[in-house]
Amino acid sequence: MNNSNAGAHRWRFFRIGGFDQVRIESAADLLNLRQLDPKLWVALSCPVKGVEFDAGTLALLDGDKDGHIRVPEVIAAGEWVGKVLKDASPLAKADGVIPLAAFNEADEEGRLLLASARQVLASAGKPDAAVIACSDTADIAAIYRQMHHNGDGLITEKLVSAGDLPTLNAIIATLGSDTDRSGMPGVDDKRIQAFFDEGDALVDWQARGLADAAVRALGENTAVAAATFRAVRAKIDDFFTRTRLAAFDGKAAVLLNPADAAYQALNPATLDRSRADIAALPLAQVAADATLPLVSGLNPAWDAAVAALREQVITPVLGARTQLTHAEWQTVCATFDAHEQWQDSKPASALSALDNDTLRACLGADRRERLLALAAADRAAAPEADAVATLDKLLRLCRDLLPFANNFVSFRDFYTGRKAVFQAGSLFLDGRSCDLTVKVLDPARHAALATLSGVCLVYCDCVRNGEKMQIAAAFTDGDADQLMVGRNGVFWDRQGRDWDATITRIVEHPISIRQAFWTPYRRIGRFIGEQMNKFAATRSEAADKQLAGGVEAGASTLTAPPADKPAAPPAPFDIAKFAGIFAALGLAVGAIGTALAAILTGFLALQAWQMPLAVLGAMLLVSGPSMLLAFLKLRKRNLGPILDANGWAVNARARINIPFGTSLTRLPELPAGAERSLIDPYAEKKPLWPWLLLAAAVAAAGWFAARHFMA
Repeated sequence: MNNSNAGAHRWRFFRIGGFDQVRIESAADLLNLRQLDPKLWVALSCPVKGVEFDAGTLALLDGDKDGHIRVPEVIAAGEWVGKVLKDASPLAKADGVIPLAAFNEADEEGRLLLASARQVLASAGKPDAAVIACSDTADIAAIYRQMHHNGDGLITEKLVSAGDLPTLNAIIATLGSDTDRSGMPGVDDKRIQAFFDEGDALVDWQARGLADAAVRALGENTAVAAATFRAVRAKIDDFFTRTRLAAFDGKAAVLLNPADAAYQALNPATLDRSRADIAALPLAQVAADATLPLVSGLNPAWDAAVAALREQVITPVLGARTQLTHAEWQTVCATFDAHEQWQDSKPASALSALDNDTLRACLGADRRERLLALAAADRAAAPEADAVATLDKLLRLCRDLLPFANNFVSFRDFYTGRKAVFQAGSLFLDGRSCDLTVKVLDPARHAALATLSGVCLVYCDCVRNGEKMQIAAAFTDGDADQLMVGRNGVFWDRQGRDWDATITRIVEHPISIRQAFWTPYRRIGRFIGEQMNKFAATRSEAADKQLAGGVEAGASTLTAPPADKPAAPPAPFDIAKFAGIFAALGLAVGAIGTALAAILTGFLALQAWQMPLAVLGAMLLVSGPSMLLAFLKLRKRNLGPILDANGWAVNARARINIPFGTSLTRLPELPAGAERSLIDPYAEKKPLWPWLLLAAAVAAAGWFAARHFMA
């Protein structure tokens, strides 16, 4: 993309967030986006998911339907609006209202959109309206339901006559349907053609069967008899195959009948002849060239099927029989050969679910031609009907393109206090509300990239009425002392719905200068506390061991037998050893006291106005490095990695400096004019002895300094 026409439009920029951003305020700005160097766009791509913006407009902007909106698609949207409107001022108003006089009748598409707008207004009962708004096309399905033909080529029940309605319903029931623009089920010309082609094939197949006497060997009863024959054919074939094997080899008869183990397996159970394991046994006892009994001696699982075969097939073909030979069975099979071949040639089609009379009724009376003509007429209305959808697109762009540009070309909404499209809502946790909160689709991937932002991020699982989602909230003010995995809060989304939020991960970074100031003291406090806990634990353990040792020694003294010789006397007290220890302790205490006295003497030697400065200097000496490091890190906080981790392509170093960061995380404040009582009836009583000890220590240090340094 070149920038050869950069001077054709006068751009205005404003500096916020530490970088220059273009002002998108007028229709001319949107129409000339092609002239703006892409290097000056804040974003080059954004996903259509996880964005708080009208989903319909996002789908329209995503021209190639790849799930991302890019620079050329935004440019094309603005230029298209400028082509179909001769007055593009509705883009700047961003209210989704277009005067009919603004349509460009010199453009063919603009002229068609104007005609569509008038038709929509007329169908809404406003034929004299001078403007059309997004609300007029909010329910496009309702508009299409009012149109006789809506241009999608689908035939619905409202288009067909009462005589053709059963055929339409049969097509939908057997071959399925598509959803018409009106929201109703409909069929296109392909389904219509398929229904009639398959239906004609089935009718022809049925006619061939009726015309062939061999197929109808048993007359009107052939179909029922053939079904009965097919139900037992495989089992009877199996029986006669076994008898012929037994005739081939006498030893086979024993092996081809069920083994004793098969009956033993059935014995413990309550037998039901419908059981599959019983039905799997041979149809009758196998012997060499045996006949098949038709009355008694049958496998009980097949009694009913063989009885039906005897009545419906064998008696009409062979006459009454109580037994069936293999040759007779071959005669029965030959009787149905033509019918079986005809049945195997039946076309495979879902229309087989329809009975023959219903199918013939659906196919007759030139219904194919009428339905195809309706589909062609509906398809011919596509330009006019498509204009309704295009009109809705135009209205949406006039309403949403300017706000979208101020969240894509620039981040004006984000830096001026309005909710940006990537802000999912507000997280309330630890006495703070965090407004920089984004939806997260892949927490692990997001955290790995977003940590480069230098922002303290808290990842939360949010649950509401069975729904679940994950968010990342930026903490940019306060401290992190009470932020820990497992803490609960409440998340309010952009629709005002509240979700239960639980911290699952924390990406730690400095939050504020105030936190950095107190960090060294908190570390010292934690160190002292840990050391005191260790000392107390050590002393407690030593005391327990000493007590246990004393008890054991006393017990051994009471139970031990009298000693043959007196115990050795205790070692004499070594005064020299303990004198050395006391001397060392004295020197250490003296050194500490001397140092404290020197500091106190130096502090008391200062003038009154110098003392606060000295205290301040000491505090800065302790907290200064931590504050400086936090200051440098806070100045480098960058929004880009947070959005890039969600699929954005942020093209600028979108800083979150210290003043702006404090606006994204709000600390609790009492309402203006609120009364406050400082009396806490449950406040802990502060003891006086620490102050007395401090006064005594100061007095002793002063006396020591006066005696040794001021003499």
